[in-house]
Amino acid sequence: MDWIAVWQSAAMGVVEGITEYLPISSTGHLLLVEKWMGFEFHESFEVVIQTGAVLAVVVEYWRRFVRLVPRPGMENRGFSGWNGWLWLALTTLPACVLGLAFHDALKEHFFNPRSIAWALALGGAAMILLERLLPKKAAADGVDAVGWKRALGVGIFQCVAMIPGTSRSMCTILGGRLLGLDRKTAAEYSFFAAVPVLVLAGAYDFYKGLGSLTKADIVPYLVGLAVSYFVAVLAIRFLMRMLARHTLEAFGWYRLALAAAVWLTLCR
Repeated sequence: MDWIAVWQSAAMGVVEGITEYLPISSTGHLLLVEKWMGFEFHESFEVVIQTGAVLAVVVEYWRRFVRLVPRPGMENRGFSGWNGWLWLALTTLPACVLGLAFHDALKEHFFNPRSIAWALALGGAAMILLERLLPKKAAADGVDAVGWKRALGVGIFQCVAMIPGTSRSMCTILGGRLLGLDRKTAAEYSFFAAVPVLVLAGAYDFYKGLGSLTKADIVPYLVGLAVSYFVAVLAIRFLMRMLARHTLEAFGWYRLALAAAVWLTLCR
């Protein structure tokens, strides 16, 4: 067994678990760690560890996902039953359409340190500015108050996150805030919205790279998936506790600092 590959997979699982739901860009961090540490992974590896992060949301909010199961006689109100599926479909559709249309072009032109540095910096500045300008309290409270219009709006904002370094979490949370959601609701809906888009995007990438996988990949992949799951659970709990008392501004400053580090080390 290649123990170096196993430890590298575990390290990447930690990075994925921390960054998938925090508004700091998981794809950007994974690409940067590969550059800085000299890791080389199969293109489907990111898909596998993202699955661990998806499972974290499903397990943490399993009661919410149970409510999405349609049952005879149930009322389609709020984020439940077919109503909930409609909201998730509206949130997922824009990214699916643009992702299929521009997948290869995005990977060719934006999956590089320079683009990531710009995305981190612009996203960080936007986060700081919006957190200072947006009202502390919002009219909508609770995921059941999202509604189909906001669900579609969040989906449109989510499309920006196809550029690595931007952060799907940042786009959906700030998008939700701009659409009138409070931080807690925007963050929770961001978690739920991640499940279908990550599963569909991951399945597409996994299918494209399936033919070149080997048996030697199995153990490192499983390790990365497991580590990603457990770390993502902790990251979700941390973010929700933080949002109860603080804004997202600290993440904006972190993004600006990371952008500077990327520019100095990888863009010269």
